Amino acid sequence: METIEQLKRQVESLQDQLRQQEKMATLGLLTAGIVHEIRNPLNFVINFSKLSGDLIKDLEEDIEANTADIDGDDVEDIRDIMESLKENLQKIKEHGDRAISIIQNILLYSRGKEDEFIPTDVCKLVKEYVWLSYHAMRANLKNFNISILEDYGKDIPMMSVVPQDLSRAVLNVMNNACYAVWDKAQNGDADYKPTVSVKVARQAEELVISITDNGVGMSPEVKQRLFETFFTTKPTGQGTGLGMFITRSIIEEKHHGRIEFDSEEDRFTTFSLIIPIKA
Repeated sequence: METIEQLKRQVESLQDQLRQQEKMATLGLLTAGIVHEIRNPLNFVINFSKLSGDLIKDLEEDIEANTADIDGDDVEDIRDIMESLKENLQKIKEHGDRAISIIQNILLYSRGKEDEFIPTDVCKLVKEYVWLSYHAMRANLKNFNISILEDYGKDIPMMSVVPQDLSRAVLNVMNNACYAVWDKAQNGDADYKPTVSVKVARQAEELVISITDNGVGMSPEVKQRLFETFFTTKPTGQGTGLGMFITRSIIEEKHHGRIEFDSEEDRFTTFSLIIPIKA
């Protein structure tokens, strides 16, 4: 009787997961359309920031040519204002370029051909999705605030990977790390500083993406069941139990790599996504 009840609960859980996946698929299509529309005004912002920068250069030349006709103090004020304008425009361009990069990654994620390997700047990809996870967590978890330490290797070539899949793996691990430090922070320890460290390094002919957090850690049972389908330690509605199952499939089956992890309860967790370097 107990076995029948367990099977019934598993079937109900599976039905819930399938409904959620269907909703996410619909949301993905909607998101792709919205993101595509956002890209056009962003391009205008970036282009007009460049044009405005050129106009400021022209204005500087005109002022330099006519400094004799302008009061000395006024010239200094004008130069200060123009320097501030140039800095502002540069910031607009930088953040606009970053937003465009995120949009391109989302479009690639939603429209990319299945299992298509593309030459990719993995460090750039990891950085984008680390911060995408951070901002998503800030939007969904109350009082979420952490420190992120980043270390990206300088000797890493463009690599042939499935970018929409590798980005999903990074996102899954980063989401878990963010949740682990947030969960620990709820204990109210004033001295605790939630921190996630991200490192991308080359080791011989392998690329290692490591994400370490100083959060709640994993118990022996969690370590044993980590890659089980639908297993999650998060409350209902906050975890599907599919993240690490999918991540292992992406790293091991698609990229012929492996996942290594180490953890101590209430101290830390480190996940390393290791894939062979294919230029």
